[in-house]
Amino acid sequence: MHEHLLILGITIVILGYGYFSRLLGRLNISGPMVFVTVGILLSPLALGGEPVHPNAEAVQLVAEIALIAVLFSDASAISLARLKPIWQLPSRLLFVAMPISILLTYFTAKLFFPEEQSVLYLLLLALILAPTDAALGKVVVSDTRLPEKVRNTINVESGLNDGIVFPLLLMVLALMAGDGGQSQGGSPLLYIARQIFFGALAGALVGWLGARLGRWSIDRGWMEPQYYNLVPLAVAIFAYYFAEFLGGNGYIGAFFGGLFLGNSDETLRRHVEAFAESEGELLVMVSFLIFGLVFVPASLPYWDLKALLFALLSLTLLRMLPVIVGFGRLKLDLLTRLFIGWFGPRGIASILYILVAVHQLGGFVGHERIIAVATLTILLSIFLHGLSAQPLVRLYAQNNKSEY
Repeated sequence: MHEHLLILGITIVILGYGYFSRLLGRLNISGPMVFVTVGILLSPLALGGEPVHPNAEAVQLVAEIALIAVLFSDASAISLARLKPIWQLPSRLLFVAMPISILLTYFTAKLFFPEEQSVLYLLLLALILAPTDAALGKVVVSDTRLPEKVRNTINVESGLNDGIVFPLLLMVLALMAGDGGQSQGGSPLLYIARQIFFGALAGALVGWLGARLGRWSIDRGWMEPQYYNLVPLAVAIFAYYFAEFLGGNGYIGAFFGGLFLGNSDETLRRHVEAFAESEGELLVMVSFLIFGLVFVPASLPYWDLKALLFALLSLTLLRMLPVIVGFGRLKLDLLTRLFIGWFGPRGIASILYILVAVHQLGGFVGHERIIAVATLTILLSIFLHGLSAQPLVRLYAQNNKSEY
């Protein structure tokens, strides 16, 4: 596809969705649904021509910047002080339900795809599908008819689980690559440990210093207001490259940079949120468009009944059962457990994980099955969770009896 046609397509969909976004929202049509659909319409499936390669430089650059922005903004939105009163609920999701879900997904994949003998291959699929994306059902975390603790629980889970899963994803990719750790003069596990440690250290340092310097400048009136949103983005990118310079992982650096900046200065944290809702939203939506443009056409030949059944199980039983069990003996009724369990959509984090995996593994070839199954799961989630958000919020609000 000609680059100018792609740029024109992105421009038109931003204009069209921007002008009518609130109207489309009333019809249960979300931004991700629109951008993915436009991506598919711009792909060879509709227009013909040569497919866009998943490992293309432009695709990887957009994905890299989007993942840095998503990890940084998600982490900066986590107020550790505000988490204390509700920490019990999201911690059950993150440290009980999510590990159970990953294991169930792995064993289910092993049952569905017995031809894939590699443990790492199937574990990679489970990790790609582990993080959730509250933005796919945005009304769920913004509708005041829902109890605040339910909204916050879903929001905190989606903000934290991508940062928790990502180091595990890196470990699996390093082991799959075979020589990733050896080329660094040690075992893959030692290599990953260094990546995590120096990534976290560099990110924490950059985030803390960025917040202190930002507060120092703002207090003296040295910073123009239009840079309040831009400076945090520059801090995120600097945290990424500083972590890489120290031998750590840049994405982990971006996550810890956001966590420390957001908890060091409230003003800058609010401006990171403002960036995430404007410029950051654009990056995310373009990533959804790339998903429809690149991965849906590449995956279509590998979709079959087994892939469809697995995708549906991933969105329902493999997510909802661990959530029901994970909350244990908390005074949380079954309806609330089912509601939170259903709203674990797979979205931007899973898409960006796929792009990272394709880049680390050297391309799509040889990994078609896992990418195709993950792509189908995400595609179904975008539409099923987007269409069901408002109706299920109304239903839950009418029938909720929980003290939460």
